[in-house]
Amino acid sequence: MRFLEHPTRHLFFTGKGGVGKTSMSCASAVSLADAGRRVLLVSTDPASNLDEVLGTTLSGKPTPVRGVDHLWAMNIDPEQAAADYRERMVRPYRGVLPEAAIENMEEQFSGSCTLEIAAFDEFAKLLGDEATTSDFDHIVFDTAPTGHTLRLLTLPSAWSGYIESNTSGTSCIGPLAGLQEQQRIYQATKQRLGDASETTLVLVTRPEPSALQEAQRTSEELRSLGVNNQHLVINGTFKATDPSDPIAIAMQLRCAEAIDNLPKGLVSLEQTSVRLASGGLIGINALRQIRGLGTDAENDTAPSDEVKVSSGPMFSMDGFTSFRSLVDQFAEQRHGVIMTMGKGGVGKTSVAAAVAVALAERGLKVHLSTTDPAAHLQSALADEGLDGLSISRIDPAEVTNRYRREVMQTAGADLDEQGKALLDEDLRSPCTEEIAVFRAFAESIAEGKDGIVVLDTAPTGHTVLLLDSALAYHREVTRQSSQMPESVEELLPRLRDPDFTRILVVTLPESTPVHEAASLQRDLRRAEIEPYAWVINQSLSPLPLRDPTLVGRQRNEQSYLNEVRSLHSKRTVLVPWHPVQPTGIAGLRRFVAPVKLKQEDTTVSIS
Repeated sequence: MRFLEHPTRHLFFTGKGGVGKTSMSCASAVSLADAGRRVLLVSTDPASNLDEVLGTTLSGKPTPVRGVDHLWAMNIDPEQAAADYRERMVRPYRGVLPEAAIENMEEQFSGSCTLEIAAFDEFAKLLGDEATTSDFDHIVFDTAPTGHTLRLLTLPSAWSGYIESNTSGTSCIGPLAGLQEQQRIYQATKQRLGDASETTLVLVTRPEPSALQEAQRTSEELRSLGVNNQHLVINGTFKATDPSDPIAIAMQLRCAEAIDNLPKGLVSLEQTSVRLASGGLIGINALRQIRGLGTDAENDTAPSDEVKVSSGPMFSMDGFTSFRSLVDQFAEQRHGVIMTMGKGGVGKTSVAAAVAVALAERGLKVHLSTTDPAAHLQSALADEGLDGLSISRIDPAEVTNRYRREVMQTAGADLDEQGKALLDEDLRSPCTEEIAVFRAFAESIAEGKDGIVVLDTAPTGHTVLLLDSALAYHREVTRQSSQMPESVEELLPRLRDPDFTRILVVTLPESTPVHEAASLQRDLRRAEIEPYAWVINQSLSPLPLRDPTLVGRQRNEQSYLNEVRSLHSKRTVLVPWHPVQPTGIAGLRRFVAPVKLKQEDTTVSIS
C-alpha cells in the first residue's frame, strides 16, 4: 500500500459502508506495528467490529493487540463516552446546587445529541491533544460510514462557531463553560485534519459504481473541509484465474467496467488496488496477507446479462424463503412499514428498492424513503419512475430548517425579543439537526397507516442510536416546544407492532456482517422490536463455480448461512450474486425473479 511507504502520523480510513475500511485500517496498523512503529488503532464507528477482526477484546482505553507487538487498539463507545461526559459536566455542581437542579442537568444530558458530542470529544482528544497520544508514532482511525464521518469532520467548525457566537451560557448539551475548555482541542483537531504533513485521508472503495460515486462525493466534501491529502484504495478487485468459469469471467468484467469508468474526481488521486481475498479477513494472519494482494484489474468488456454454466451440484435452497414469497406476504397486508436494517454496504438500499418496486407492480400504493445520510435510492432506481411508487429522502438540511421555523412560530410566538433571540440561538446548535431528522423519521413511519412505506435506514450503529432516542427525544424536544407530535408519541408502539412494522435484517454471508446483524437483532429485541426476516445478499453459494478464489469464498459462506438459519432467523431469504448490478427497474426485478444461468441447452433457475 503506497500510503504506507512514507506514512503520516494520522491515517484516517473512510468510505461507503461495507467497502472494507476496517480490514484496510487493521491491515495498515498491523503493517506499521510489524515495522517497529508504536501504533494506536481507533474505531469511531458506533457499530465497531475491531474486536472480532483483531481477535482481542477492546474497550474505550488503548488495549494491546494479541499477536502484534507495538499495536494497541480501542473503540470509542458513544454510550460510555456520553456517560463519562455527562458526569464530567455535572460533577463540579454536585453539593453546590440543589438536588432538583442536578437532576435537571442530568436530564438535559440524556438526549441523543449528547452521544454525538461526547463521542466527538473522545475523538478530538486523540487528534487534537498531542499529550493524549504522545506514546504513539501513528494513530490509525477506522471511521464510521461516510455520512456519519462527514458529520464528524464538520463538528470542529460547527461547535467552535457555536461556542464563539452563543451568549446565553447554555446549550442543548449543557453549560457552555464545560465546552469552552474543549475549544482549543476542537480547533487543533480541525487544523490537524487539514495538515498534509500530519494526516492522510484514505478513501476506501469497491470496484462498483455506487461505491466509487460515493468515494468521489466524499473526496469532494473533504476537500471543501480543507482535507486535501487523500489516497484511494480500491478494495476487492478481481481477475479470473480459471477462464472456464463463466461466473468468474463475469465478475472480472464487472470489476473492470467499474474501474474503467472511474469518476473524474478520483482519477487524480494516488491509488492502491487490493485483490479480492479467497477467505474472510478475520485474525492477524489474514490481515498480514493483505500486503500481498496488491494488483490492478484490466479489462474493458461489458458484463453479460446471462452466463453459461457447467454442470455440477447445485446448492440446496431448503430452509430458505424466496424473495417472491416474502413480497407476496407483504402485499397481503396492504399497509404498514417495511424497514431494511443492517451493516453499511450489505445492500439495504437495493433490497428496499426491490421490495418497493415489486409491491408497486402489484398495484399497491408505496412510498420509498431513506434515513441514511449517504442516500443511494436514486442511483438504485436509475432515476426511473413507476406508477404507484413515490420516492423521498429525509434531507437533514431541509428538515432542520423546517423544524426551526415551526418552533419559532409555535414556542417562540409569545416570547419577547430577547426570548426569541435566545430560542433562535439554541436552535442553531448542531444538535437541532438530530431532533429534526428523528421527527421526520417518525413522520415516515406514521405514513404506514394509509399505505405501504418502505424505509431504507441508516447503517446499524446510527439506526440503533436513532431508535434508542425515541424516549430521550421527548425530553429534548419539550425543552424547545410544549407540543409533541402524534407521530413521535406513537413511534415506539408502531415499531413494536408486528402487524404494522416488518423489519428485514440485511446481511452478507461473511463473519462481520452476520455477527453485526445478530448484534442489531439483540438490540432490537431489547427494545421489544422483533425482526420479520433476514435477507442474505450477494451469496455465491447457489452458483456453480470453478475459480479458486470464488470457490474459497463460497466455502467460507457455508458456516455463516448455517449460523443464520439455525441461530438467528425465523425466515431467511438468500439473494444470489448477479453479474449485473441491481439498478433500474429491470435490474431490481431480479431480486424477485429467478436468476437464469444457461447451461448448454438447459436453463437453471435459482429462486
